[in-house]
Amino acid sequence: MAQIIVNGNVITPMKIIDNGIVAFEGGKITYVGEKKGYNISENDTVYDAGGNYVSPGFIDIHTHGAGGYDFMDATVEAFLKASETHMKHGTTSIVPTTITSTIKDLYRTLEIFTEAKNKNMGPELIGLHLEGPYFAEEQRGAQDLKYIKNPERKEYLEVLDSSRDIVRWTIAPEKSGALEMGLELRKRGIIPCIGHTNAIYEDIVKAYEHGYSLMTHFYSAMSTVKRIKGVRFAGAVEAGYLIDEMMVEVIADGMHLPKSLLQLIYKIKGSDKICLVTDSMRAAGMPEGEYVLGNTETGQKVIVEDGVAKLKDRTAFAGSVATADRLIRTMRDIAEVPLVECVKMLTLNPAKVMEISSRKGSLVRGKDADIIIFDNFISIKNVWVMGERKI
Repeated sequence: MAQIIVNGNVITPMKIIDNGIVAFEGGKITYVGEKKGYNISENDTVYDAGGNYVSPGFIDIHTHGAGGYDFMDATVEAFLKASETHMKHGTTSIVPTTITSTIKDLYRTLEIFTEAKNKNMGPELIGLHLEGPYFAEEQRGAQDLKYIKNPERKEYLEVLDSSRDIVRWTIAPEKSGALEMGLELRKRGIIPCIGHTNAIYEDIVKAYEHGYSLMTHFYSAMSTVKRIKGVRFAGAVEAGYLIDEMMVEVIADGMHLPKSLLQLIYKIKGSDKICLVTDSMRAAGMPEGEYVLGNTETGQKVIVEDGVAKLKDRTAFAGSVATADRLIRTMRDIAEVPLVECVKMLTLNPAKVMEISSRKGSLVRGKDADIIIFDNFISIKNVWVMGERKI
């Protein structure tokens, strides 16, 4: 018996199918197209989309938490509750992200993630993104300075050997040992990412040649044109533009980047090379006020105001409080990007980056039935994960 969504504006990577339908069974999509091309039987379960949009579920490949929980809390409850909050806003796949911390806290998070993944009933937990601690001090942003260091081969090999759940790692590639680390990550099928970096263009080119293929929160905690002894050098941002195949993350919360920069990134990189991410901390989906970035014992106190998290001294942002639906609204309504391309940047592109596009990221026959319905305000009406209705 199939489940069928009818009377929807179905979003594909190329277009919107007016009054289309999506059918799925056994957790997999079986048909996407016009209604006239499909026969509905009396045994099928039919859902009326009411003329709203039918979309692939959103894929957030960089989030630290939501709903009052941080993944660095290192509890099963934190993983499940934060993921559940994101699911209510259309996210059906998540890559939970760590921050710089003690090595003890990192190992605890790795251990608990495996347990949480086995108990998970919400968005699919794709794997872990380790953000730091191998960063440029000058570009640390809200990352805690006392934990920042150079890559130490013995240390990162022990971390890698301790878990099979690491899928990406963000590093400042100019740090001593970072290029060698990039090759090691690629050998293990892990994506090396560039972030919190003070690199110049030439450093980023070397990093790309050593397997680094994604720039973490483009512009944020990232070098741009600088002078060294009076001579101008292009920075990491310029390298992101000049290396055509480099993918970039964009925190499209309307706060981290203004309209002009969102439009510039879109104009130069195009919708095929951008991944929208929340980079959300525990206050996503919560009221403004005081929170902790990282776990409650060793994390940093931050203030959430004006729709964004900030360090207490307000010298830097401390992650976003965005959910995925807000990213789509920002790109469509502020950056004036067509809806089809906005959705692609939060579905198919992240799936390609994480090398799961054969089963996720678009409404295509044979792929996982991760499906959402939202209205013209990008308000989420329904969510299915692997064909199971959650909302």
